[in-house]
Amino acid sequence: MFIDQAKIEIKAGDGGNGAVSFRREKYVAAGGPDGGDGGRGGNVIFRIDEGTNTLLAFRYRHKFAAARGGDGSGAKFHGANGEDLIVMVPPGTLIRDAESGKVLHDMSEDDGADYLACKGGRGGWGNKHFATATRQVPMFAKNGTKGEEKTVVLELKMLADVGICGYPSVGKSSILARISAAKPKIADYHFTTLSPNLGVVRTGGEHGFVAADIPGLIEGAADGAGLGHAFLRHIDRCRLLWHVVDISCTEGRDPVEDIQIINAELKRYSPELASRPQIVVANKTDALDRETVDIPAFETFVKKNGWELFYVSAATGEGLNELVKYTAAKLEDLPPMKVYERELEPEDAYVGGGKETTIRRENDTFFVEGEWLFNLMGQINFDDYESLNFFQRVLQRSGVFEALEAKGCKDGHTVSIYDFEFEYIK
Repeated sequence: MFIDQAKIEIKAGDGGNGAVSFRREKYVAAGGPDGGDGGRGGNVIFRIDEGTNTLLAFRYRHKFAAARGGDGSGAKFHGANGEDLIVMVPPGTLIRDAESGKVLHDMSEDDGADYLACKGGRGGWGNKHFATATRQVPMFAKNGTKGEEKTVVLELKMLADVGICGYPSVGKSSILARISAAKPKIADYHFTTLSPNLGVVRTGGEHGFVAADIPGLIEGAADGAGLGHAFLRHIDRCRLLWHVVDISCTEGRDPVEDIQIINAELKRYSPELASRPQIVVANKTDALDRETVDIPAFETFVKKNGWELFYVSAATGEGLNELVKYTAAKLEDLPPMKVYERELEPEDAYVGGGKETTIRRENDTFFVEGEWLFNLMGQINFDDYESLNFFQRVLQRSGVFEALEAKGCKDGHTVSIYDFEFEYIK
């Protein structure tokens, strides 16, 4: 079964809690605090699985959670770090924020690197960190912070150089089967192909190209008619389109009209997609009766639109070698495959409604609190310049600075956010 969209919930592991413990050994009069730190929570990481081309694994499983960090213990023992959760997805999968629909990451980048989607919570400090000359018996420790959690939509957009489009039963699957090792289902009725098929086309040299047979494009596909609306996304990345028509007209269809209708649907779905280079592939020449088909009018129409034209027969193989060779040469001069840029910045997750923040003033010190802020603090490395900049951007964009000024905070006042203090400077 072909599944190309899935909505899932992902959650990184919470950090383990720090321990309250004191060294108790024979002949040691004052052992002091020795509570260990909690372990880091596991991350949620997306990784490309080259052997899959469907999101079927997410049909019945919708929640993914990484392991929690272990709690600290006595003798300064550090809690175990939570194991990362690796989520395998097909190449070409877009990861979108479910609420905004914006792209978080495109799992098709050239380096094939993993994507850290949710970061595990930091482990809490044990009481050994809180011993001072005046506080020699600290009876407290810090709890671990919560791991990040998100609801995301996975959307598969196949990685193909060439998209094979056209009306049902014009021979798209037959052409793909003839030029590659793909084994699509082929029969003499409409909508035989119920899912996109990929095939690697060899050109005799080091490089080949990947072609995708996109089923079910008919009039109204952009509005949901037929099967095409479900699969148009799979030619979004294609650099070149093969527009296949039945030149034999055995089913009474007009090739010119078919091209006009399909191109209109492509334009309605995406004007950018409709502007991609096209090659018109006139299939079924083995059944062509030139006395009943107006070939000159067809060729005039194709030439007028600036498209290349190839007459082929999937049944006999006629013309396919020339089509493949021309396509391979054409791809050498075209831009690389489309990669979607990130549309949602990390700080965007902390901006918006539903995030309650409280501010109270004691003399010239302002205390800022909120569950979202507590969780955010666990993700910040205050010894790192970039991390501090990120923290400042979140406070700015989430309205914390504006709220502080509304409460009377001015230059030189102290702001305290869960034991992190800084001097406010506008």
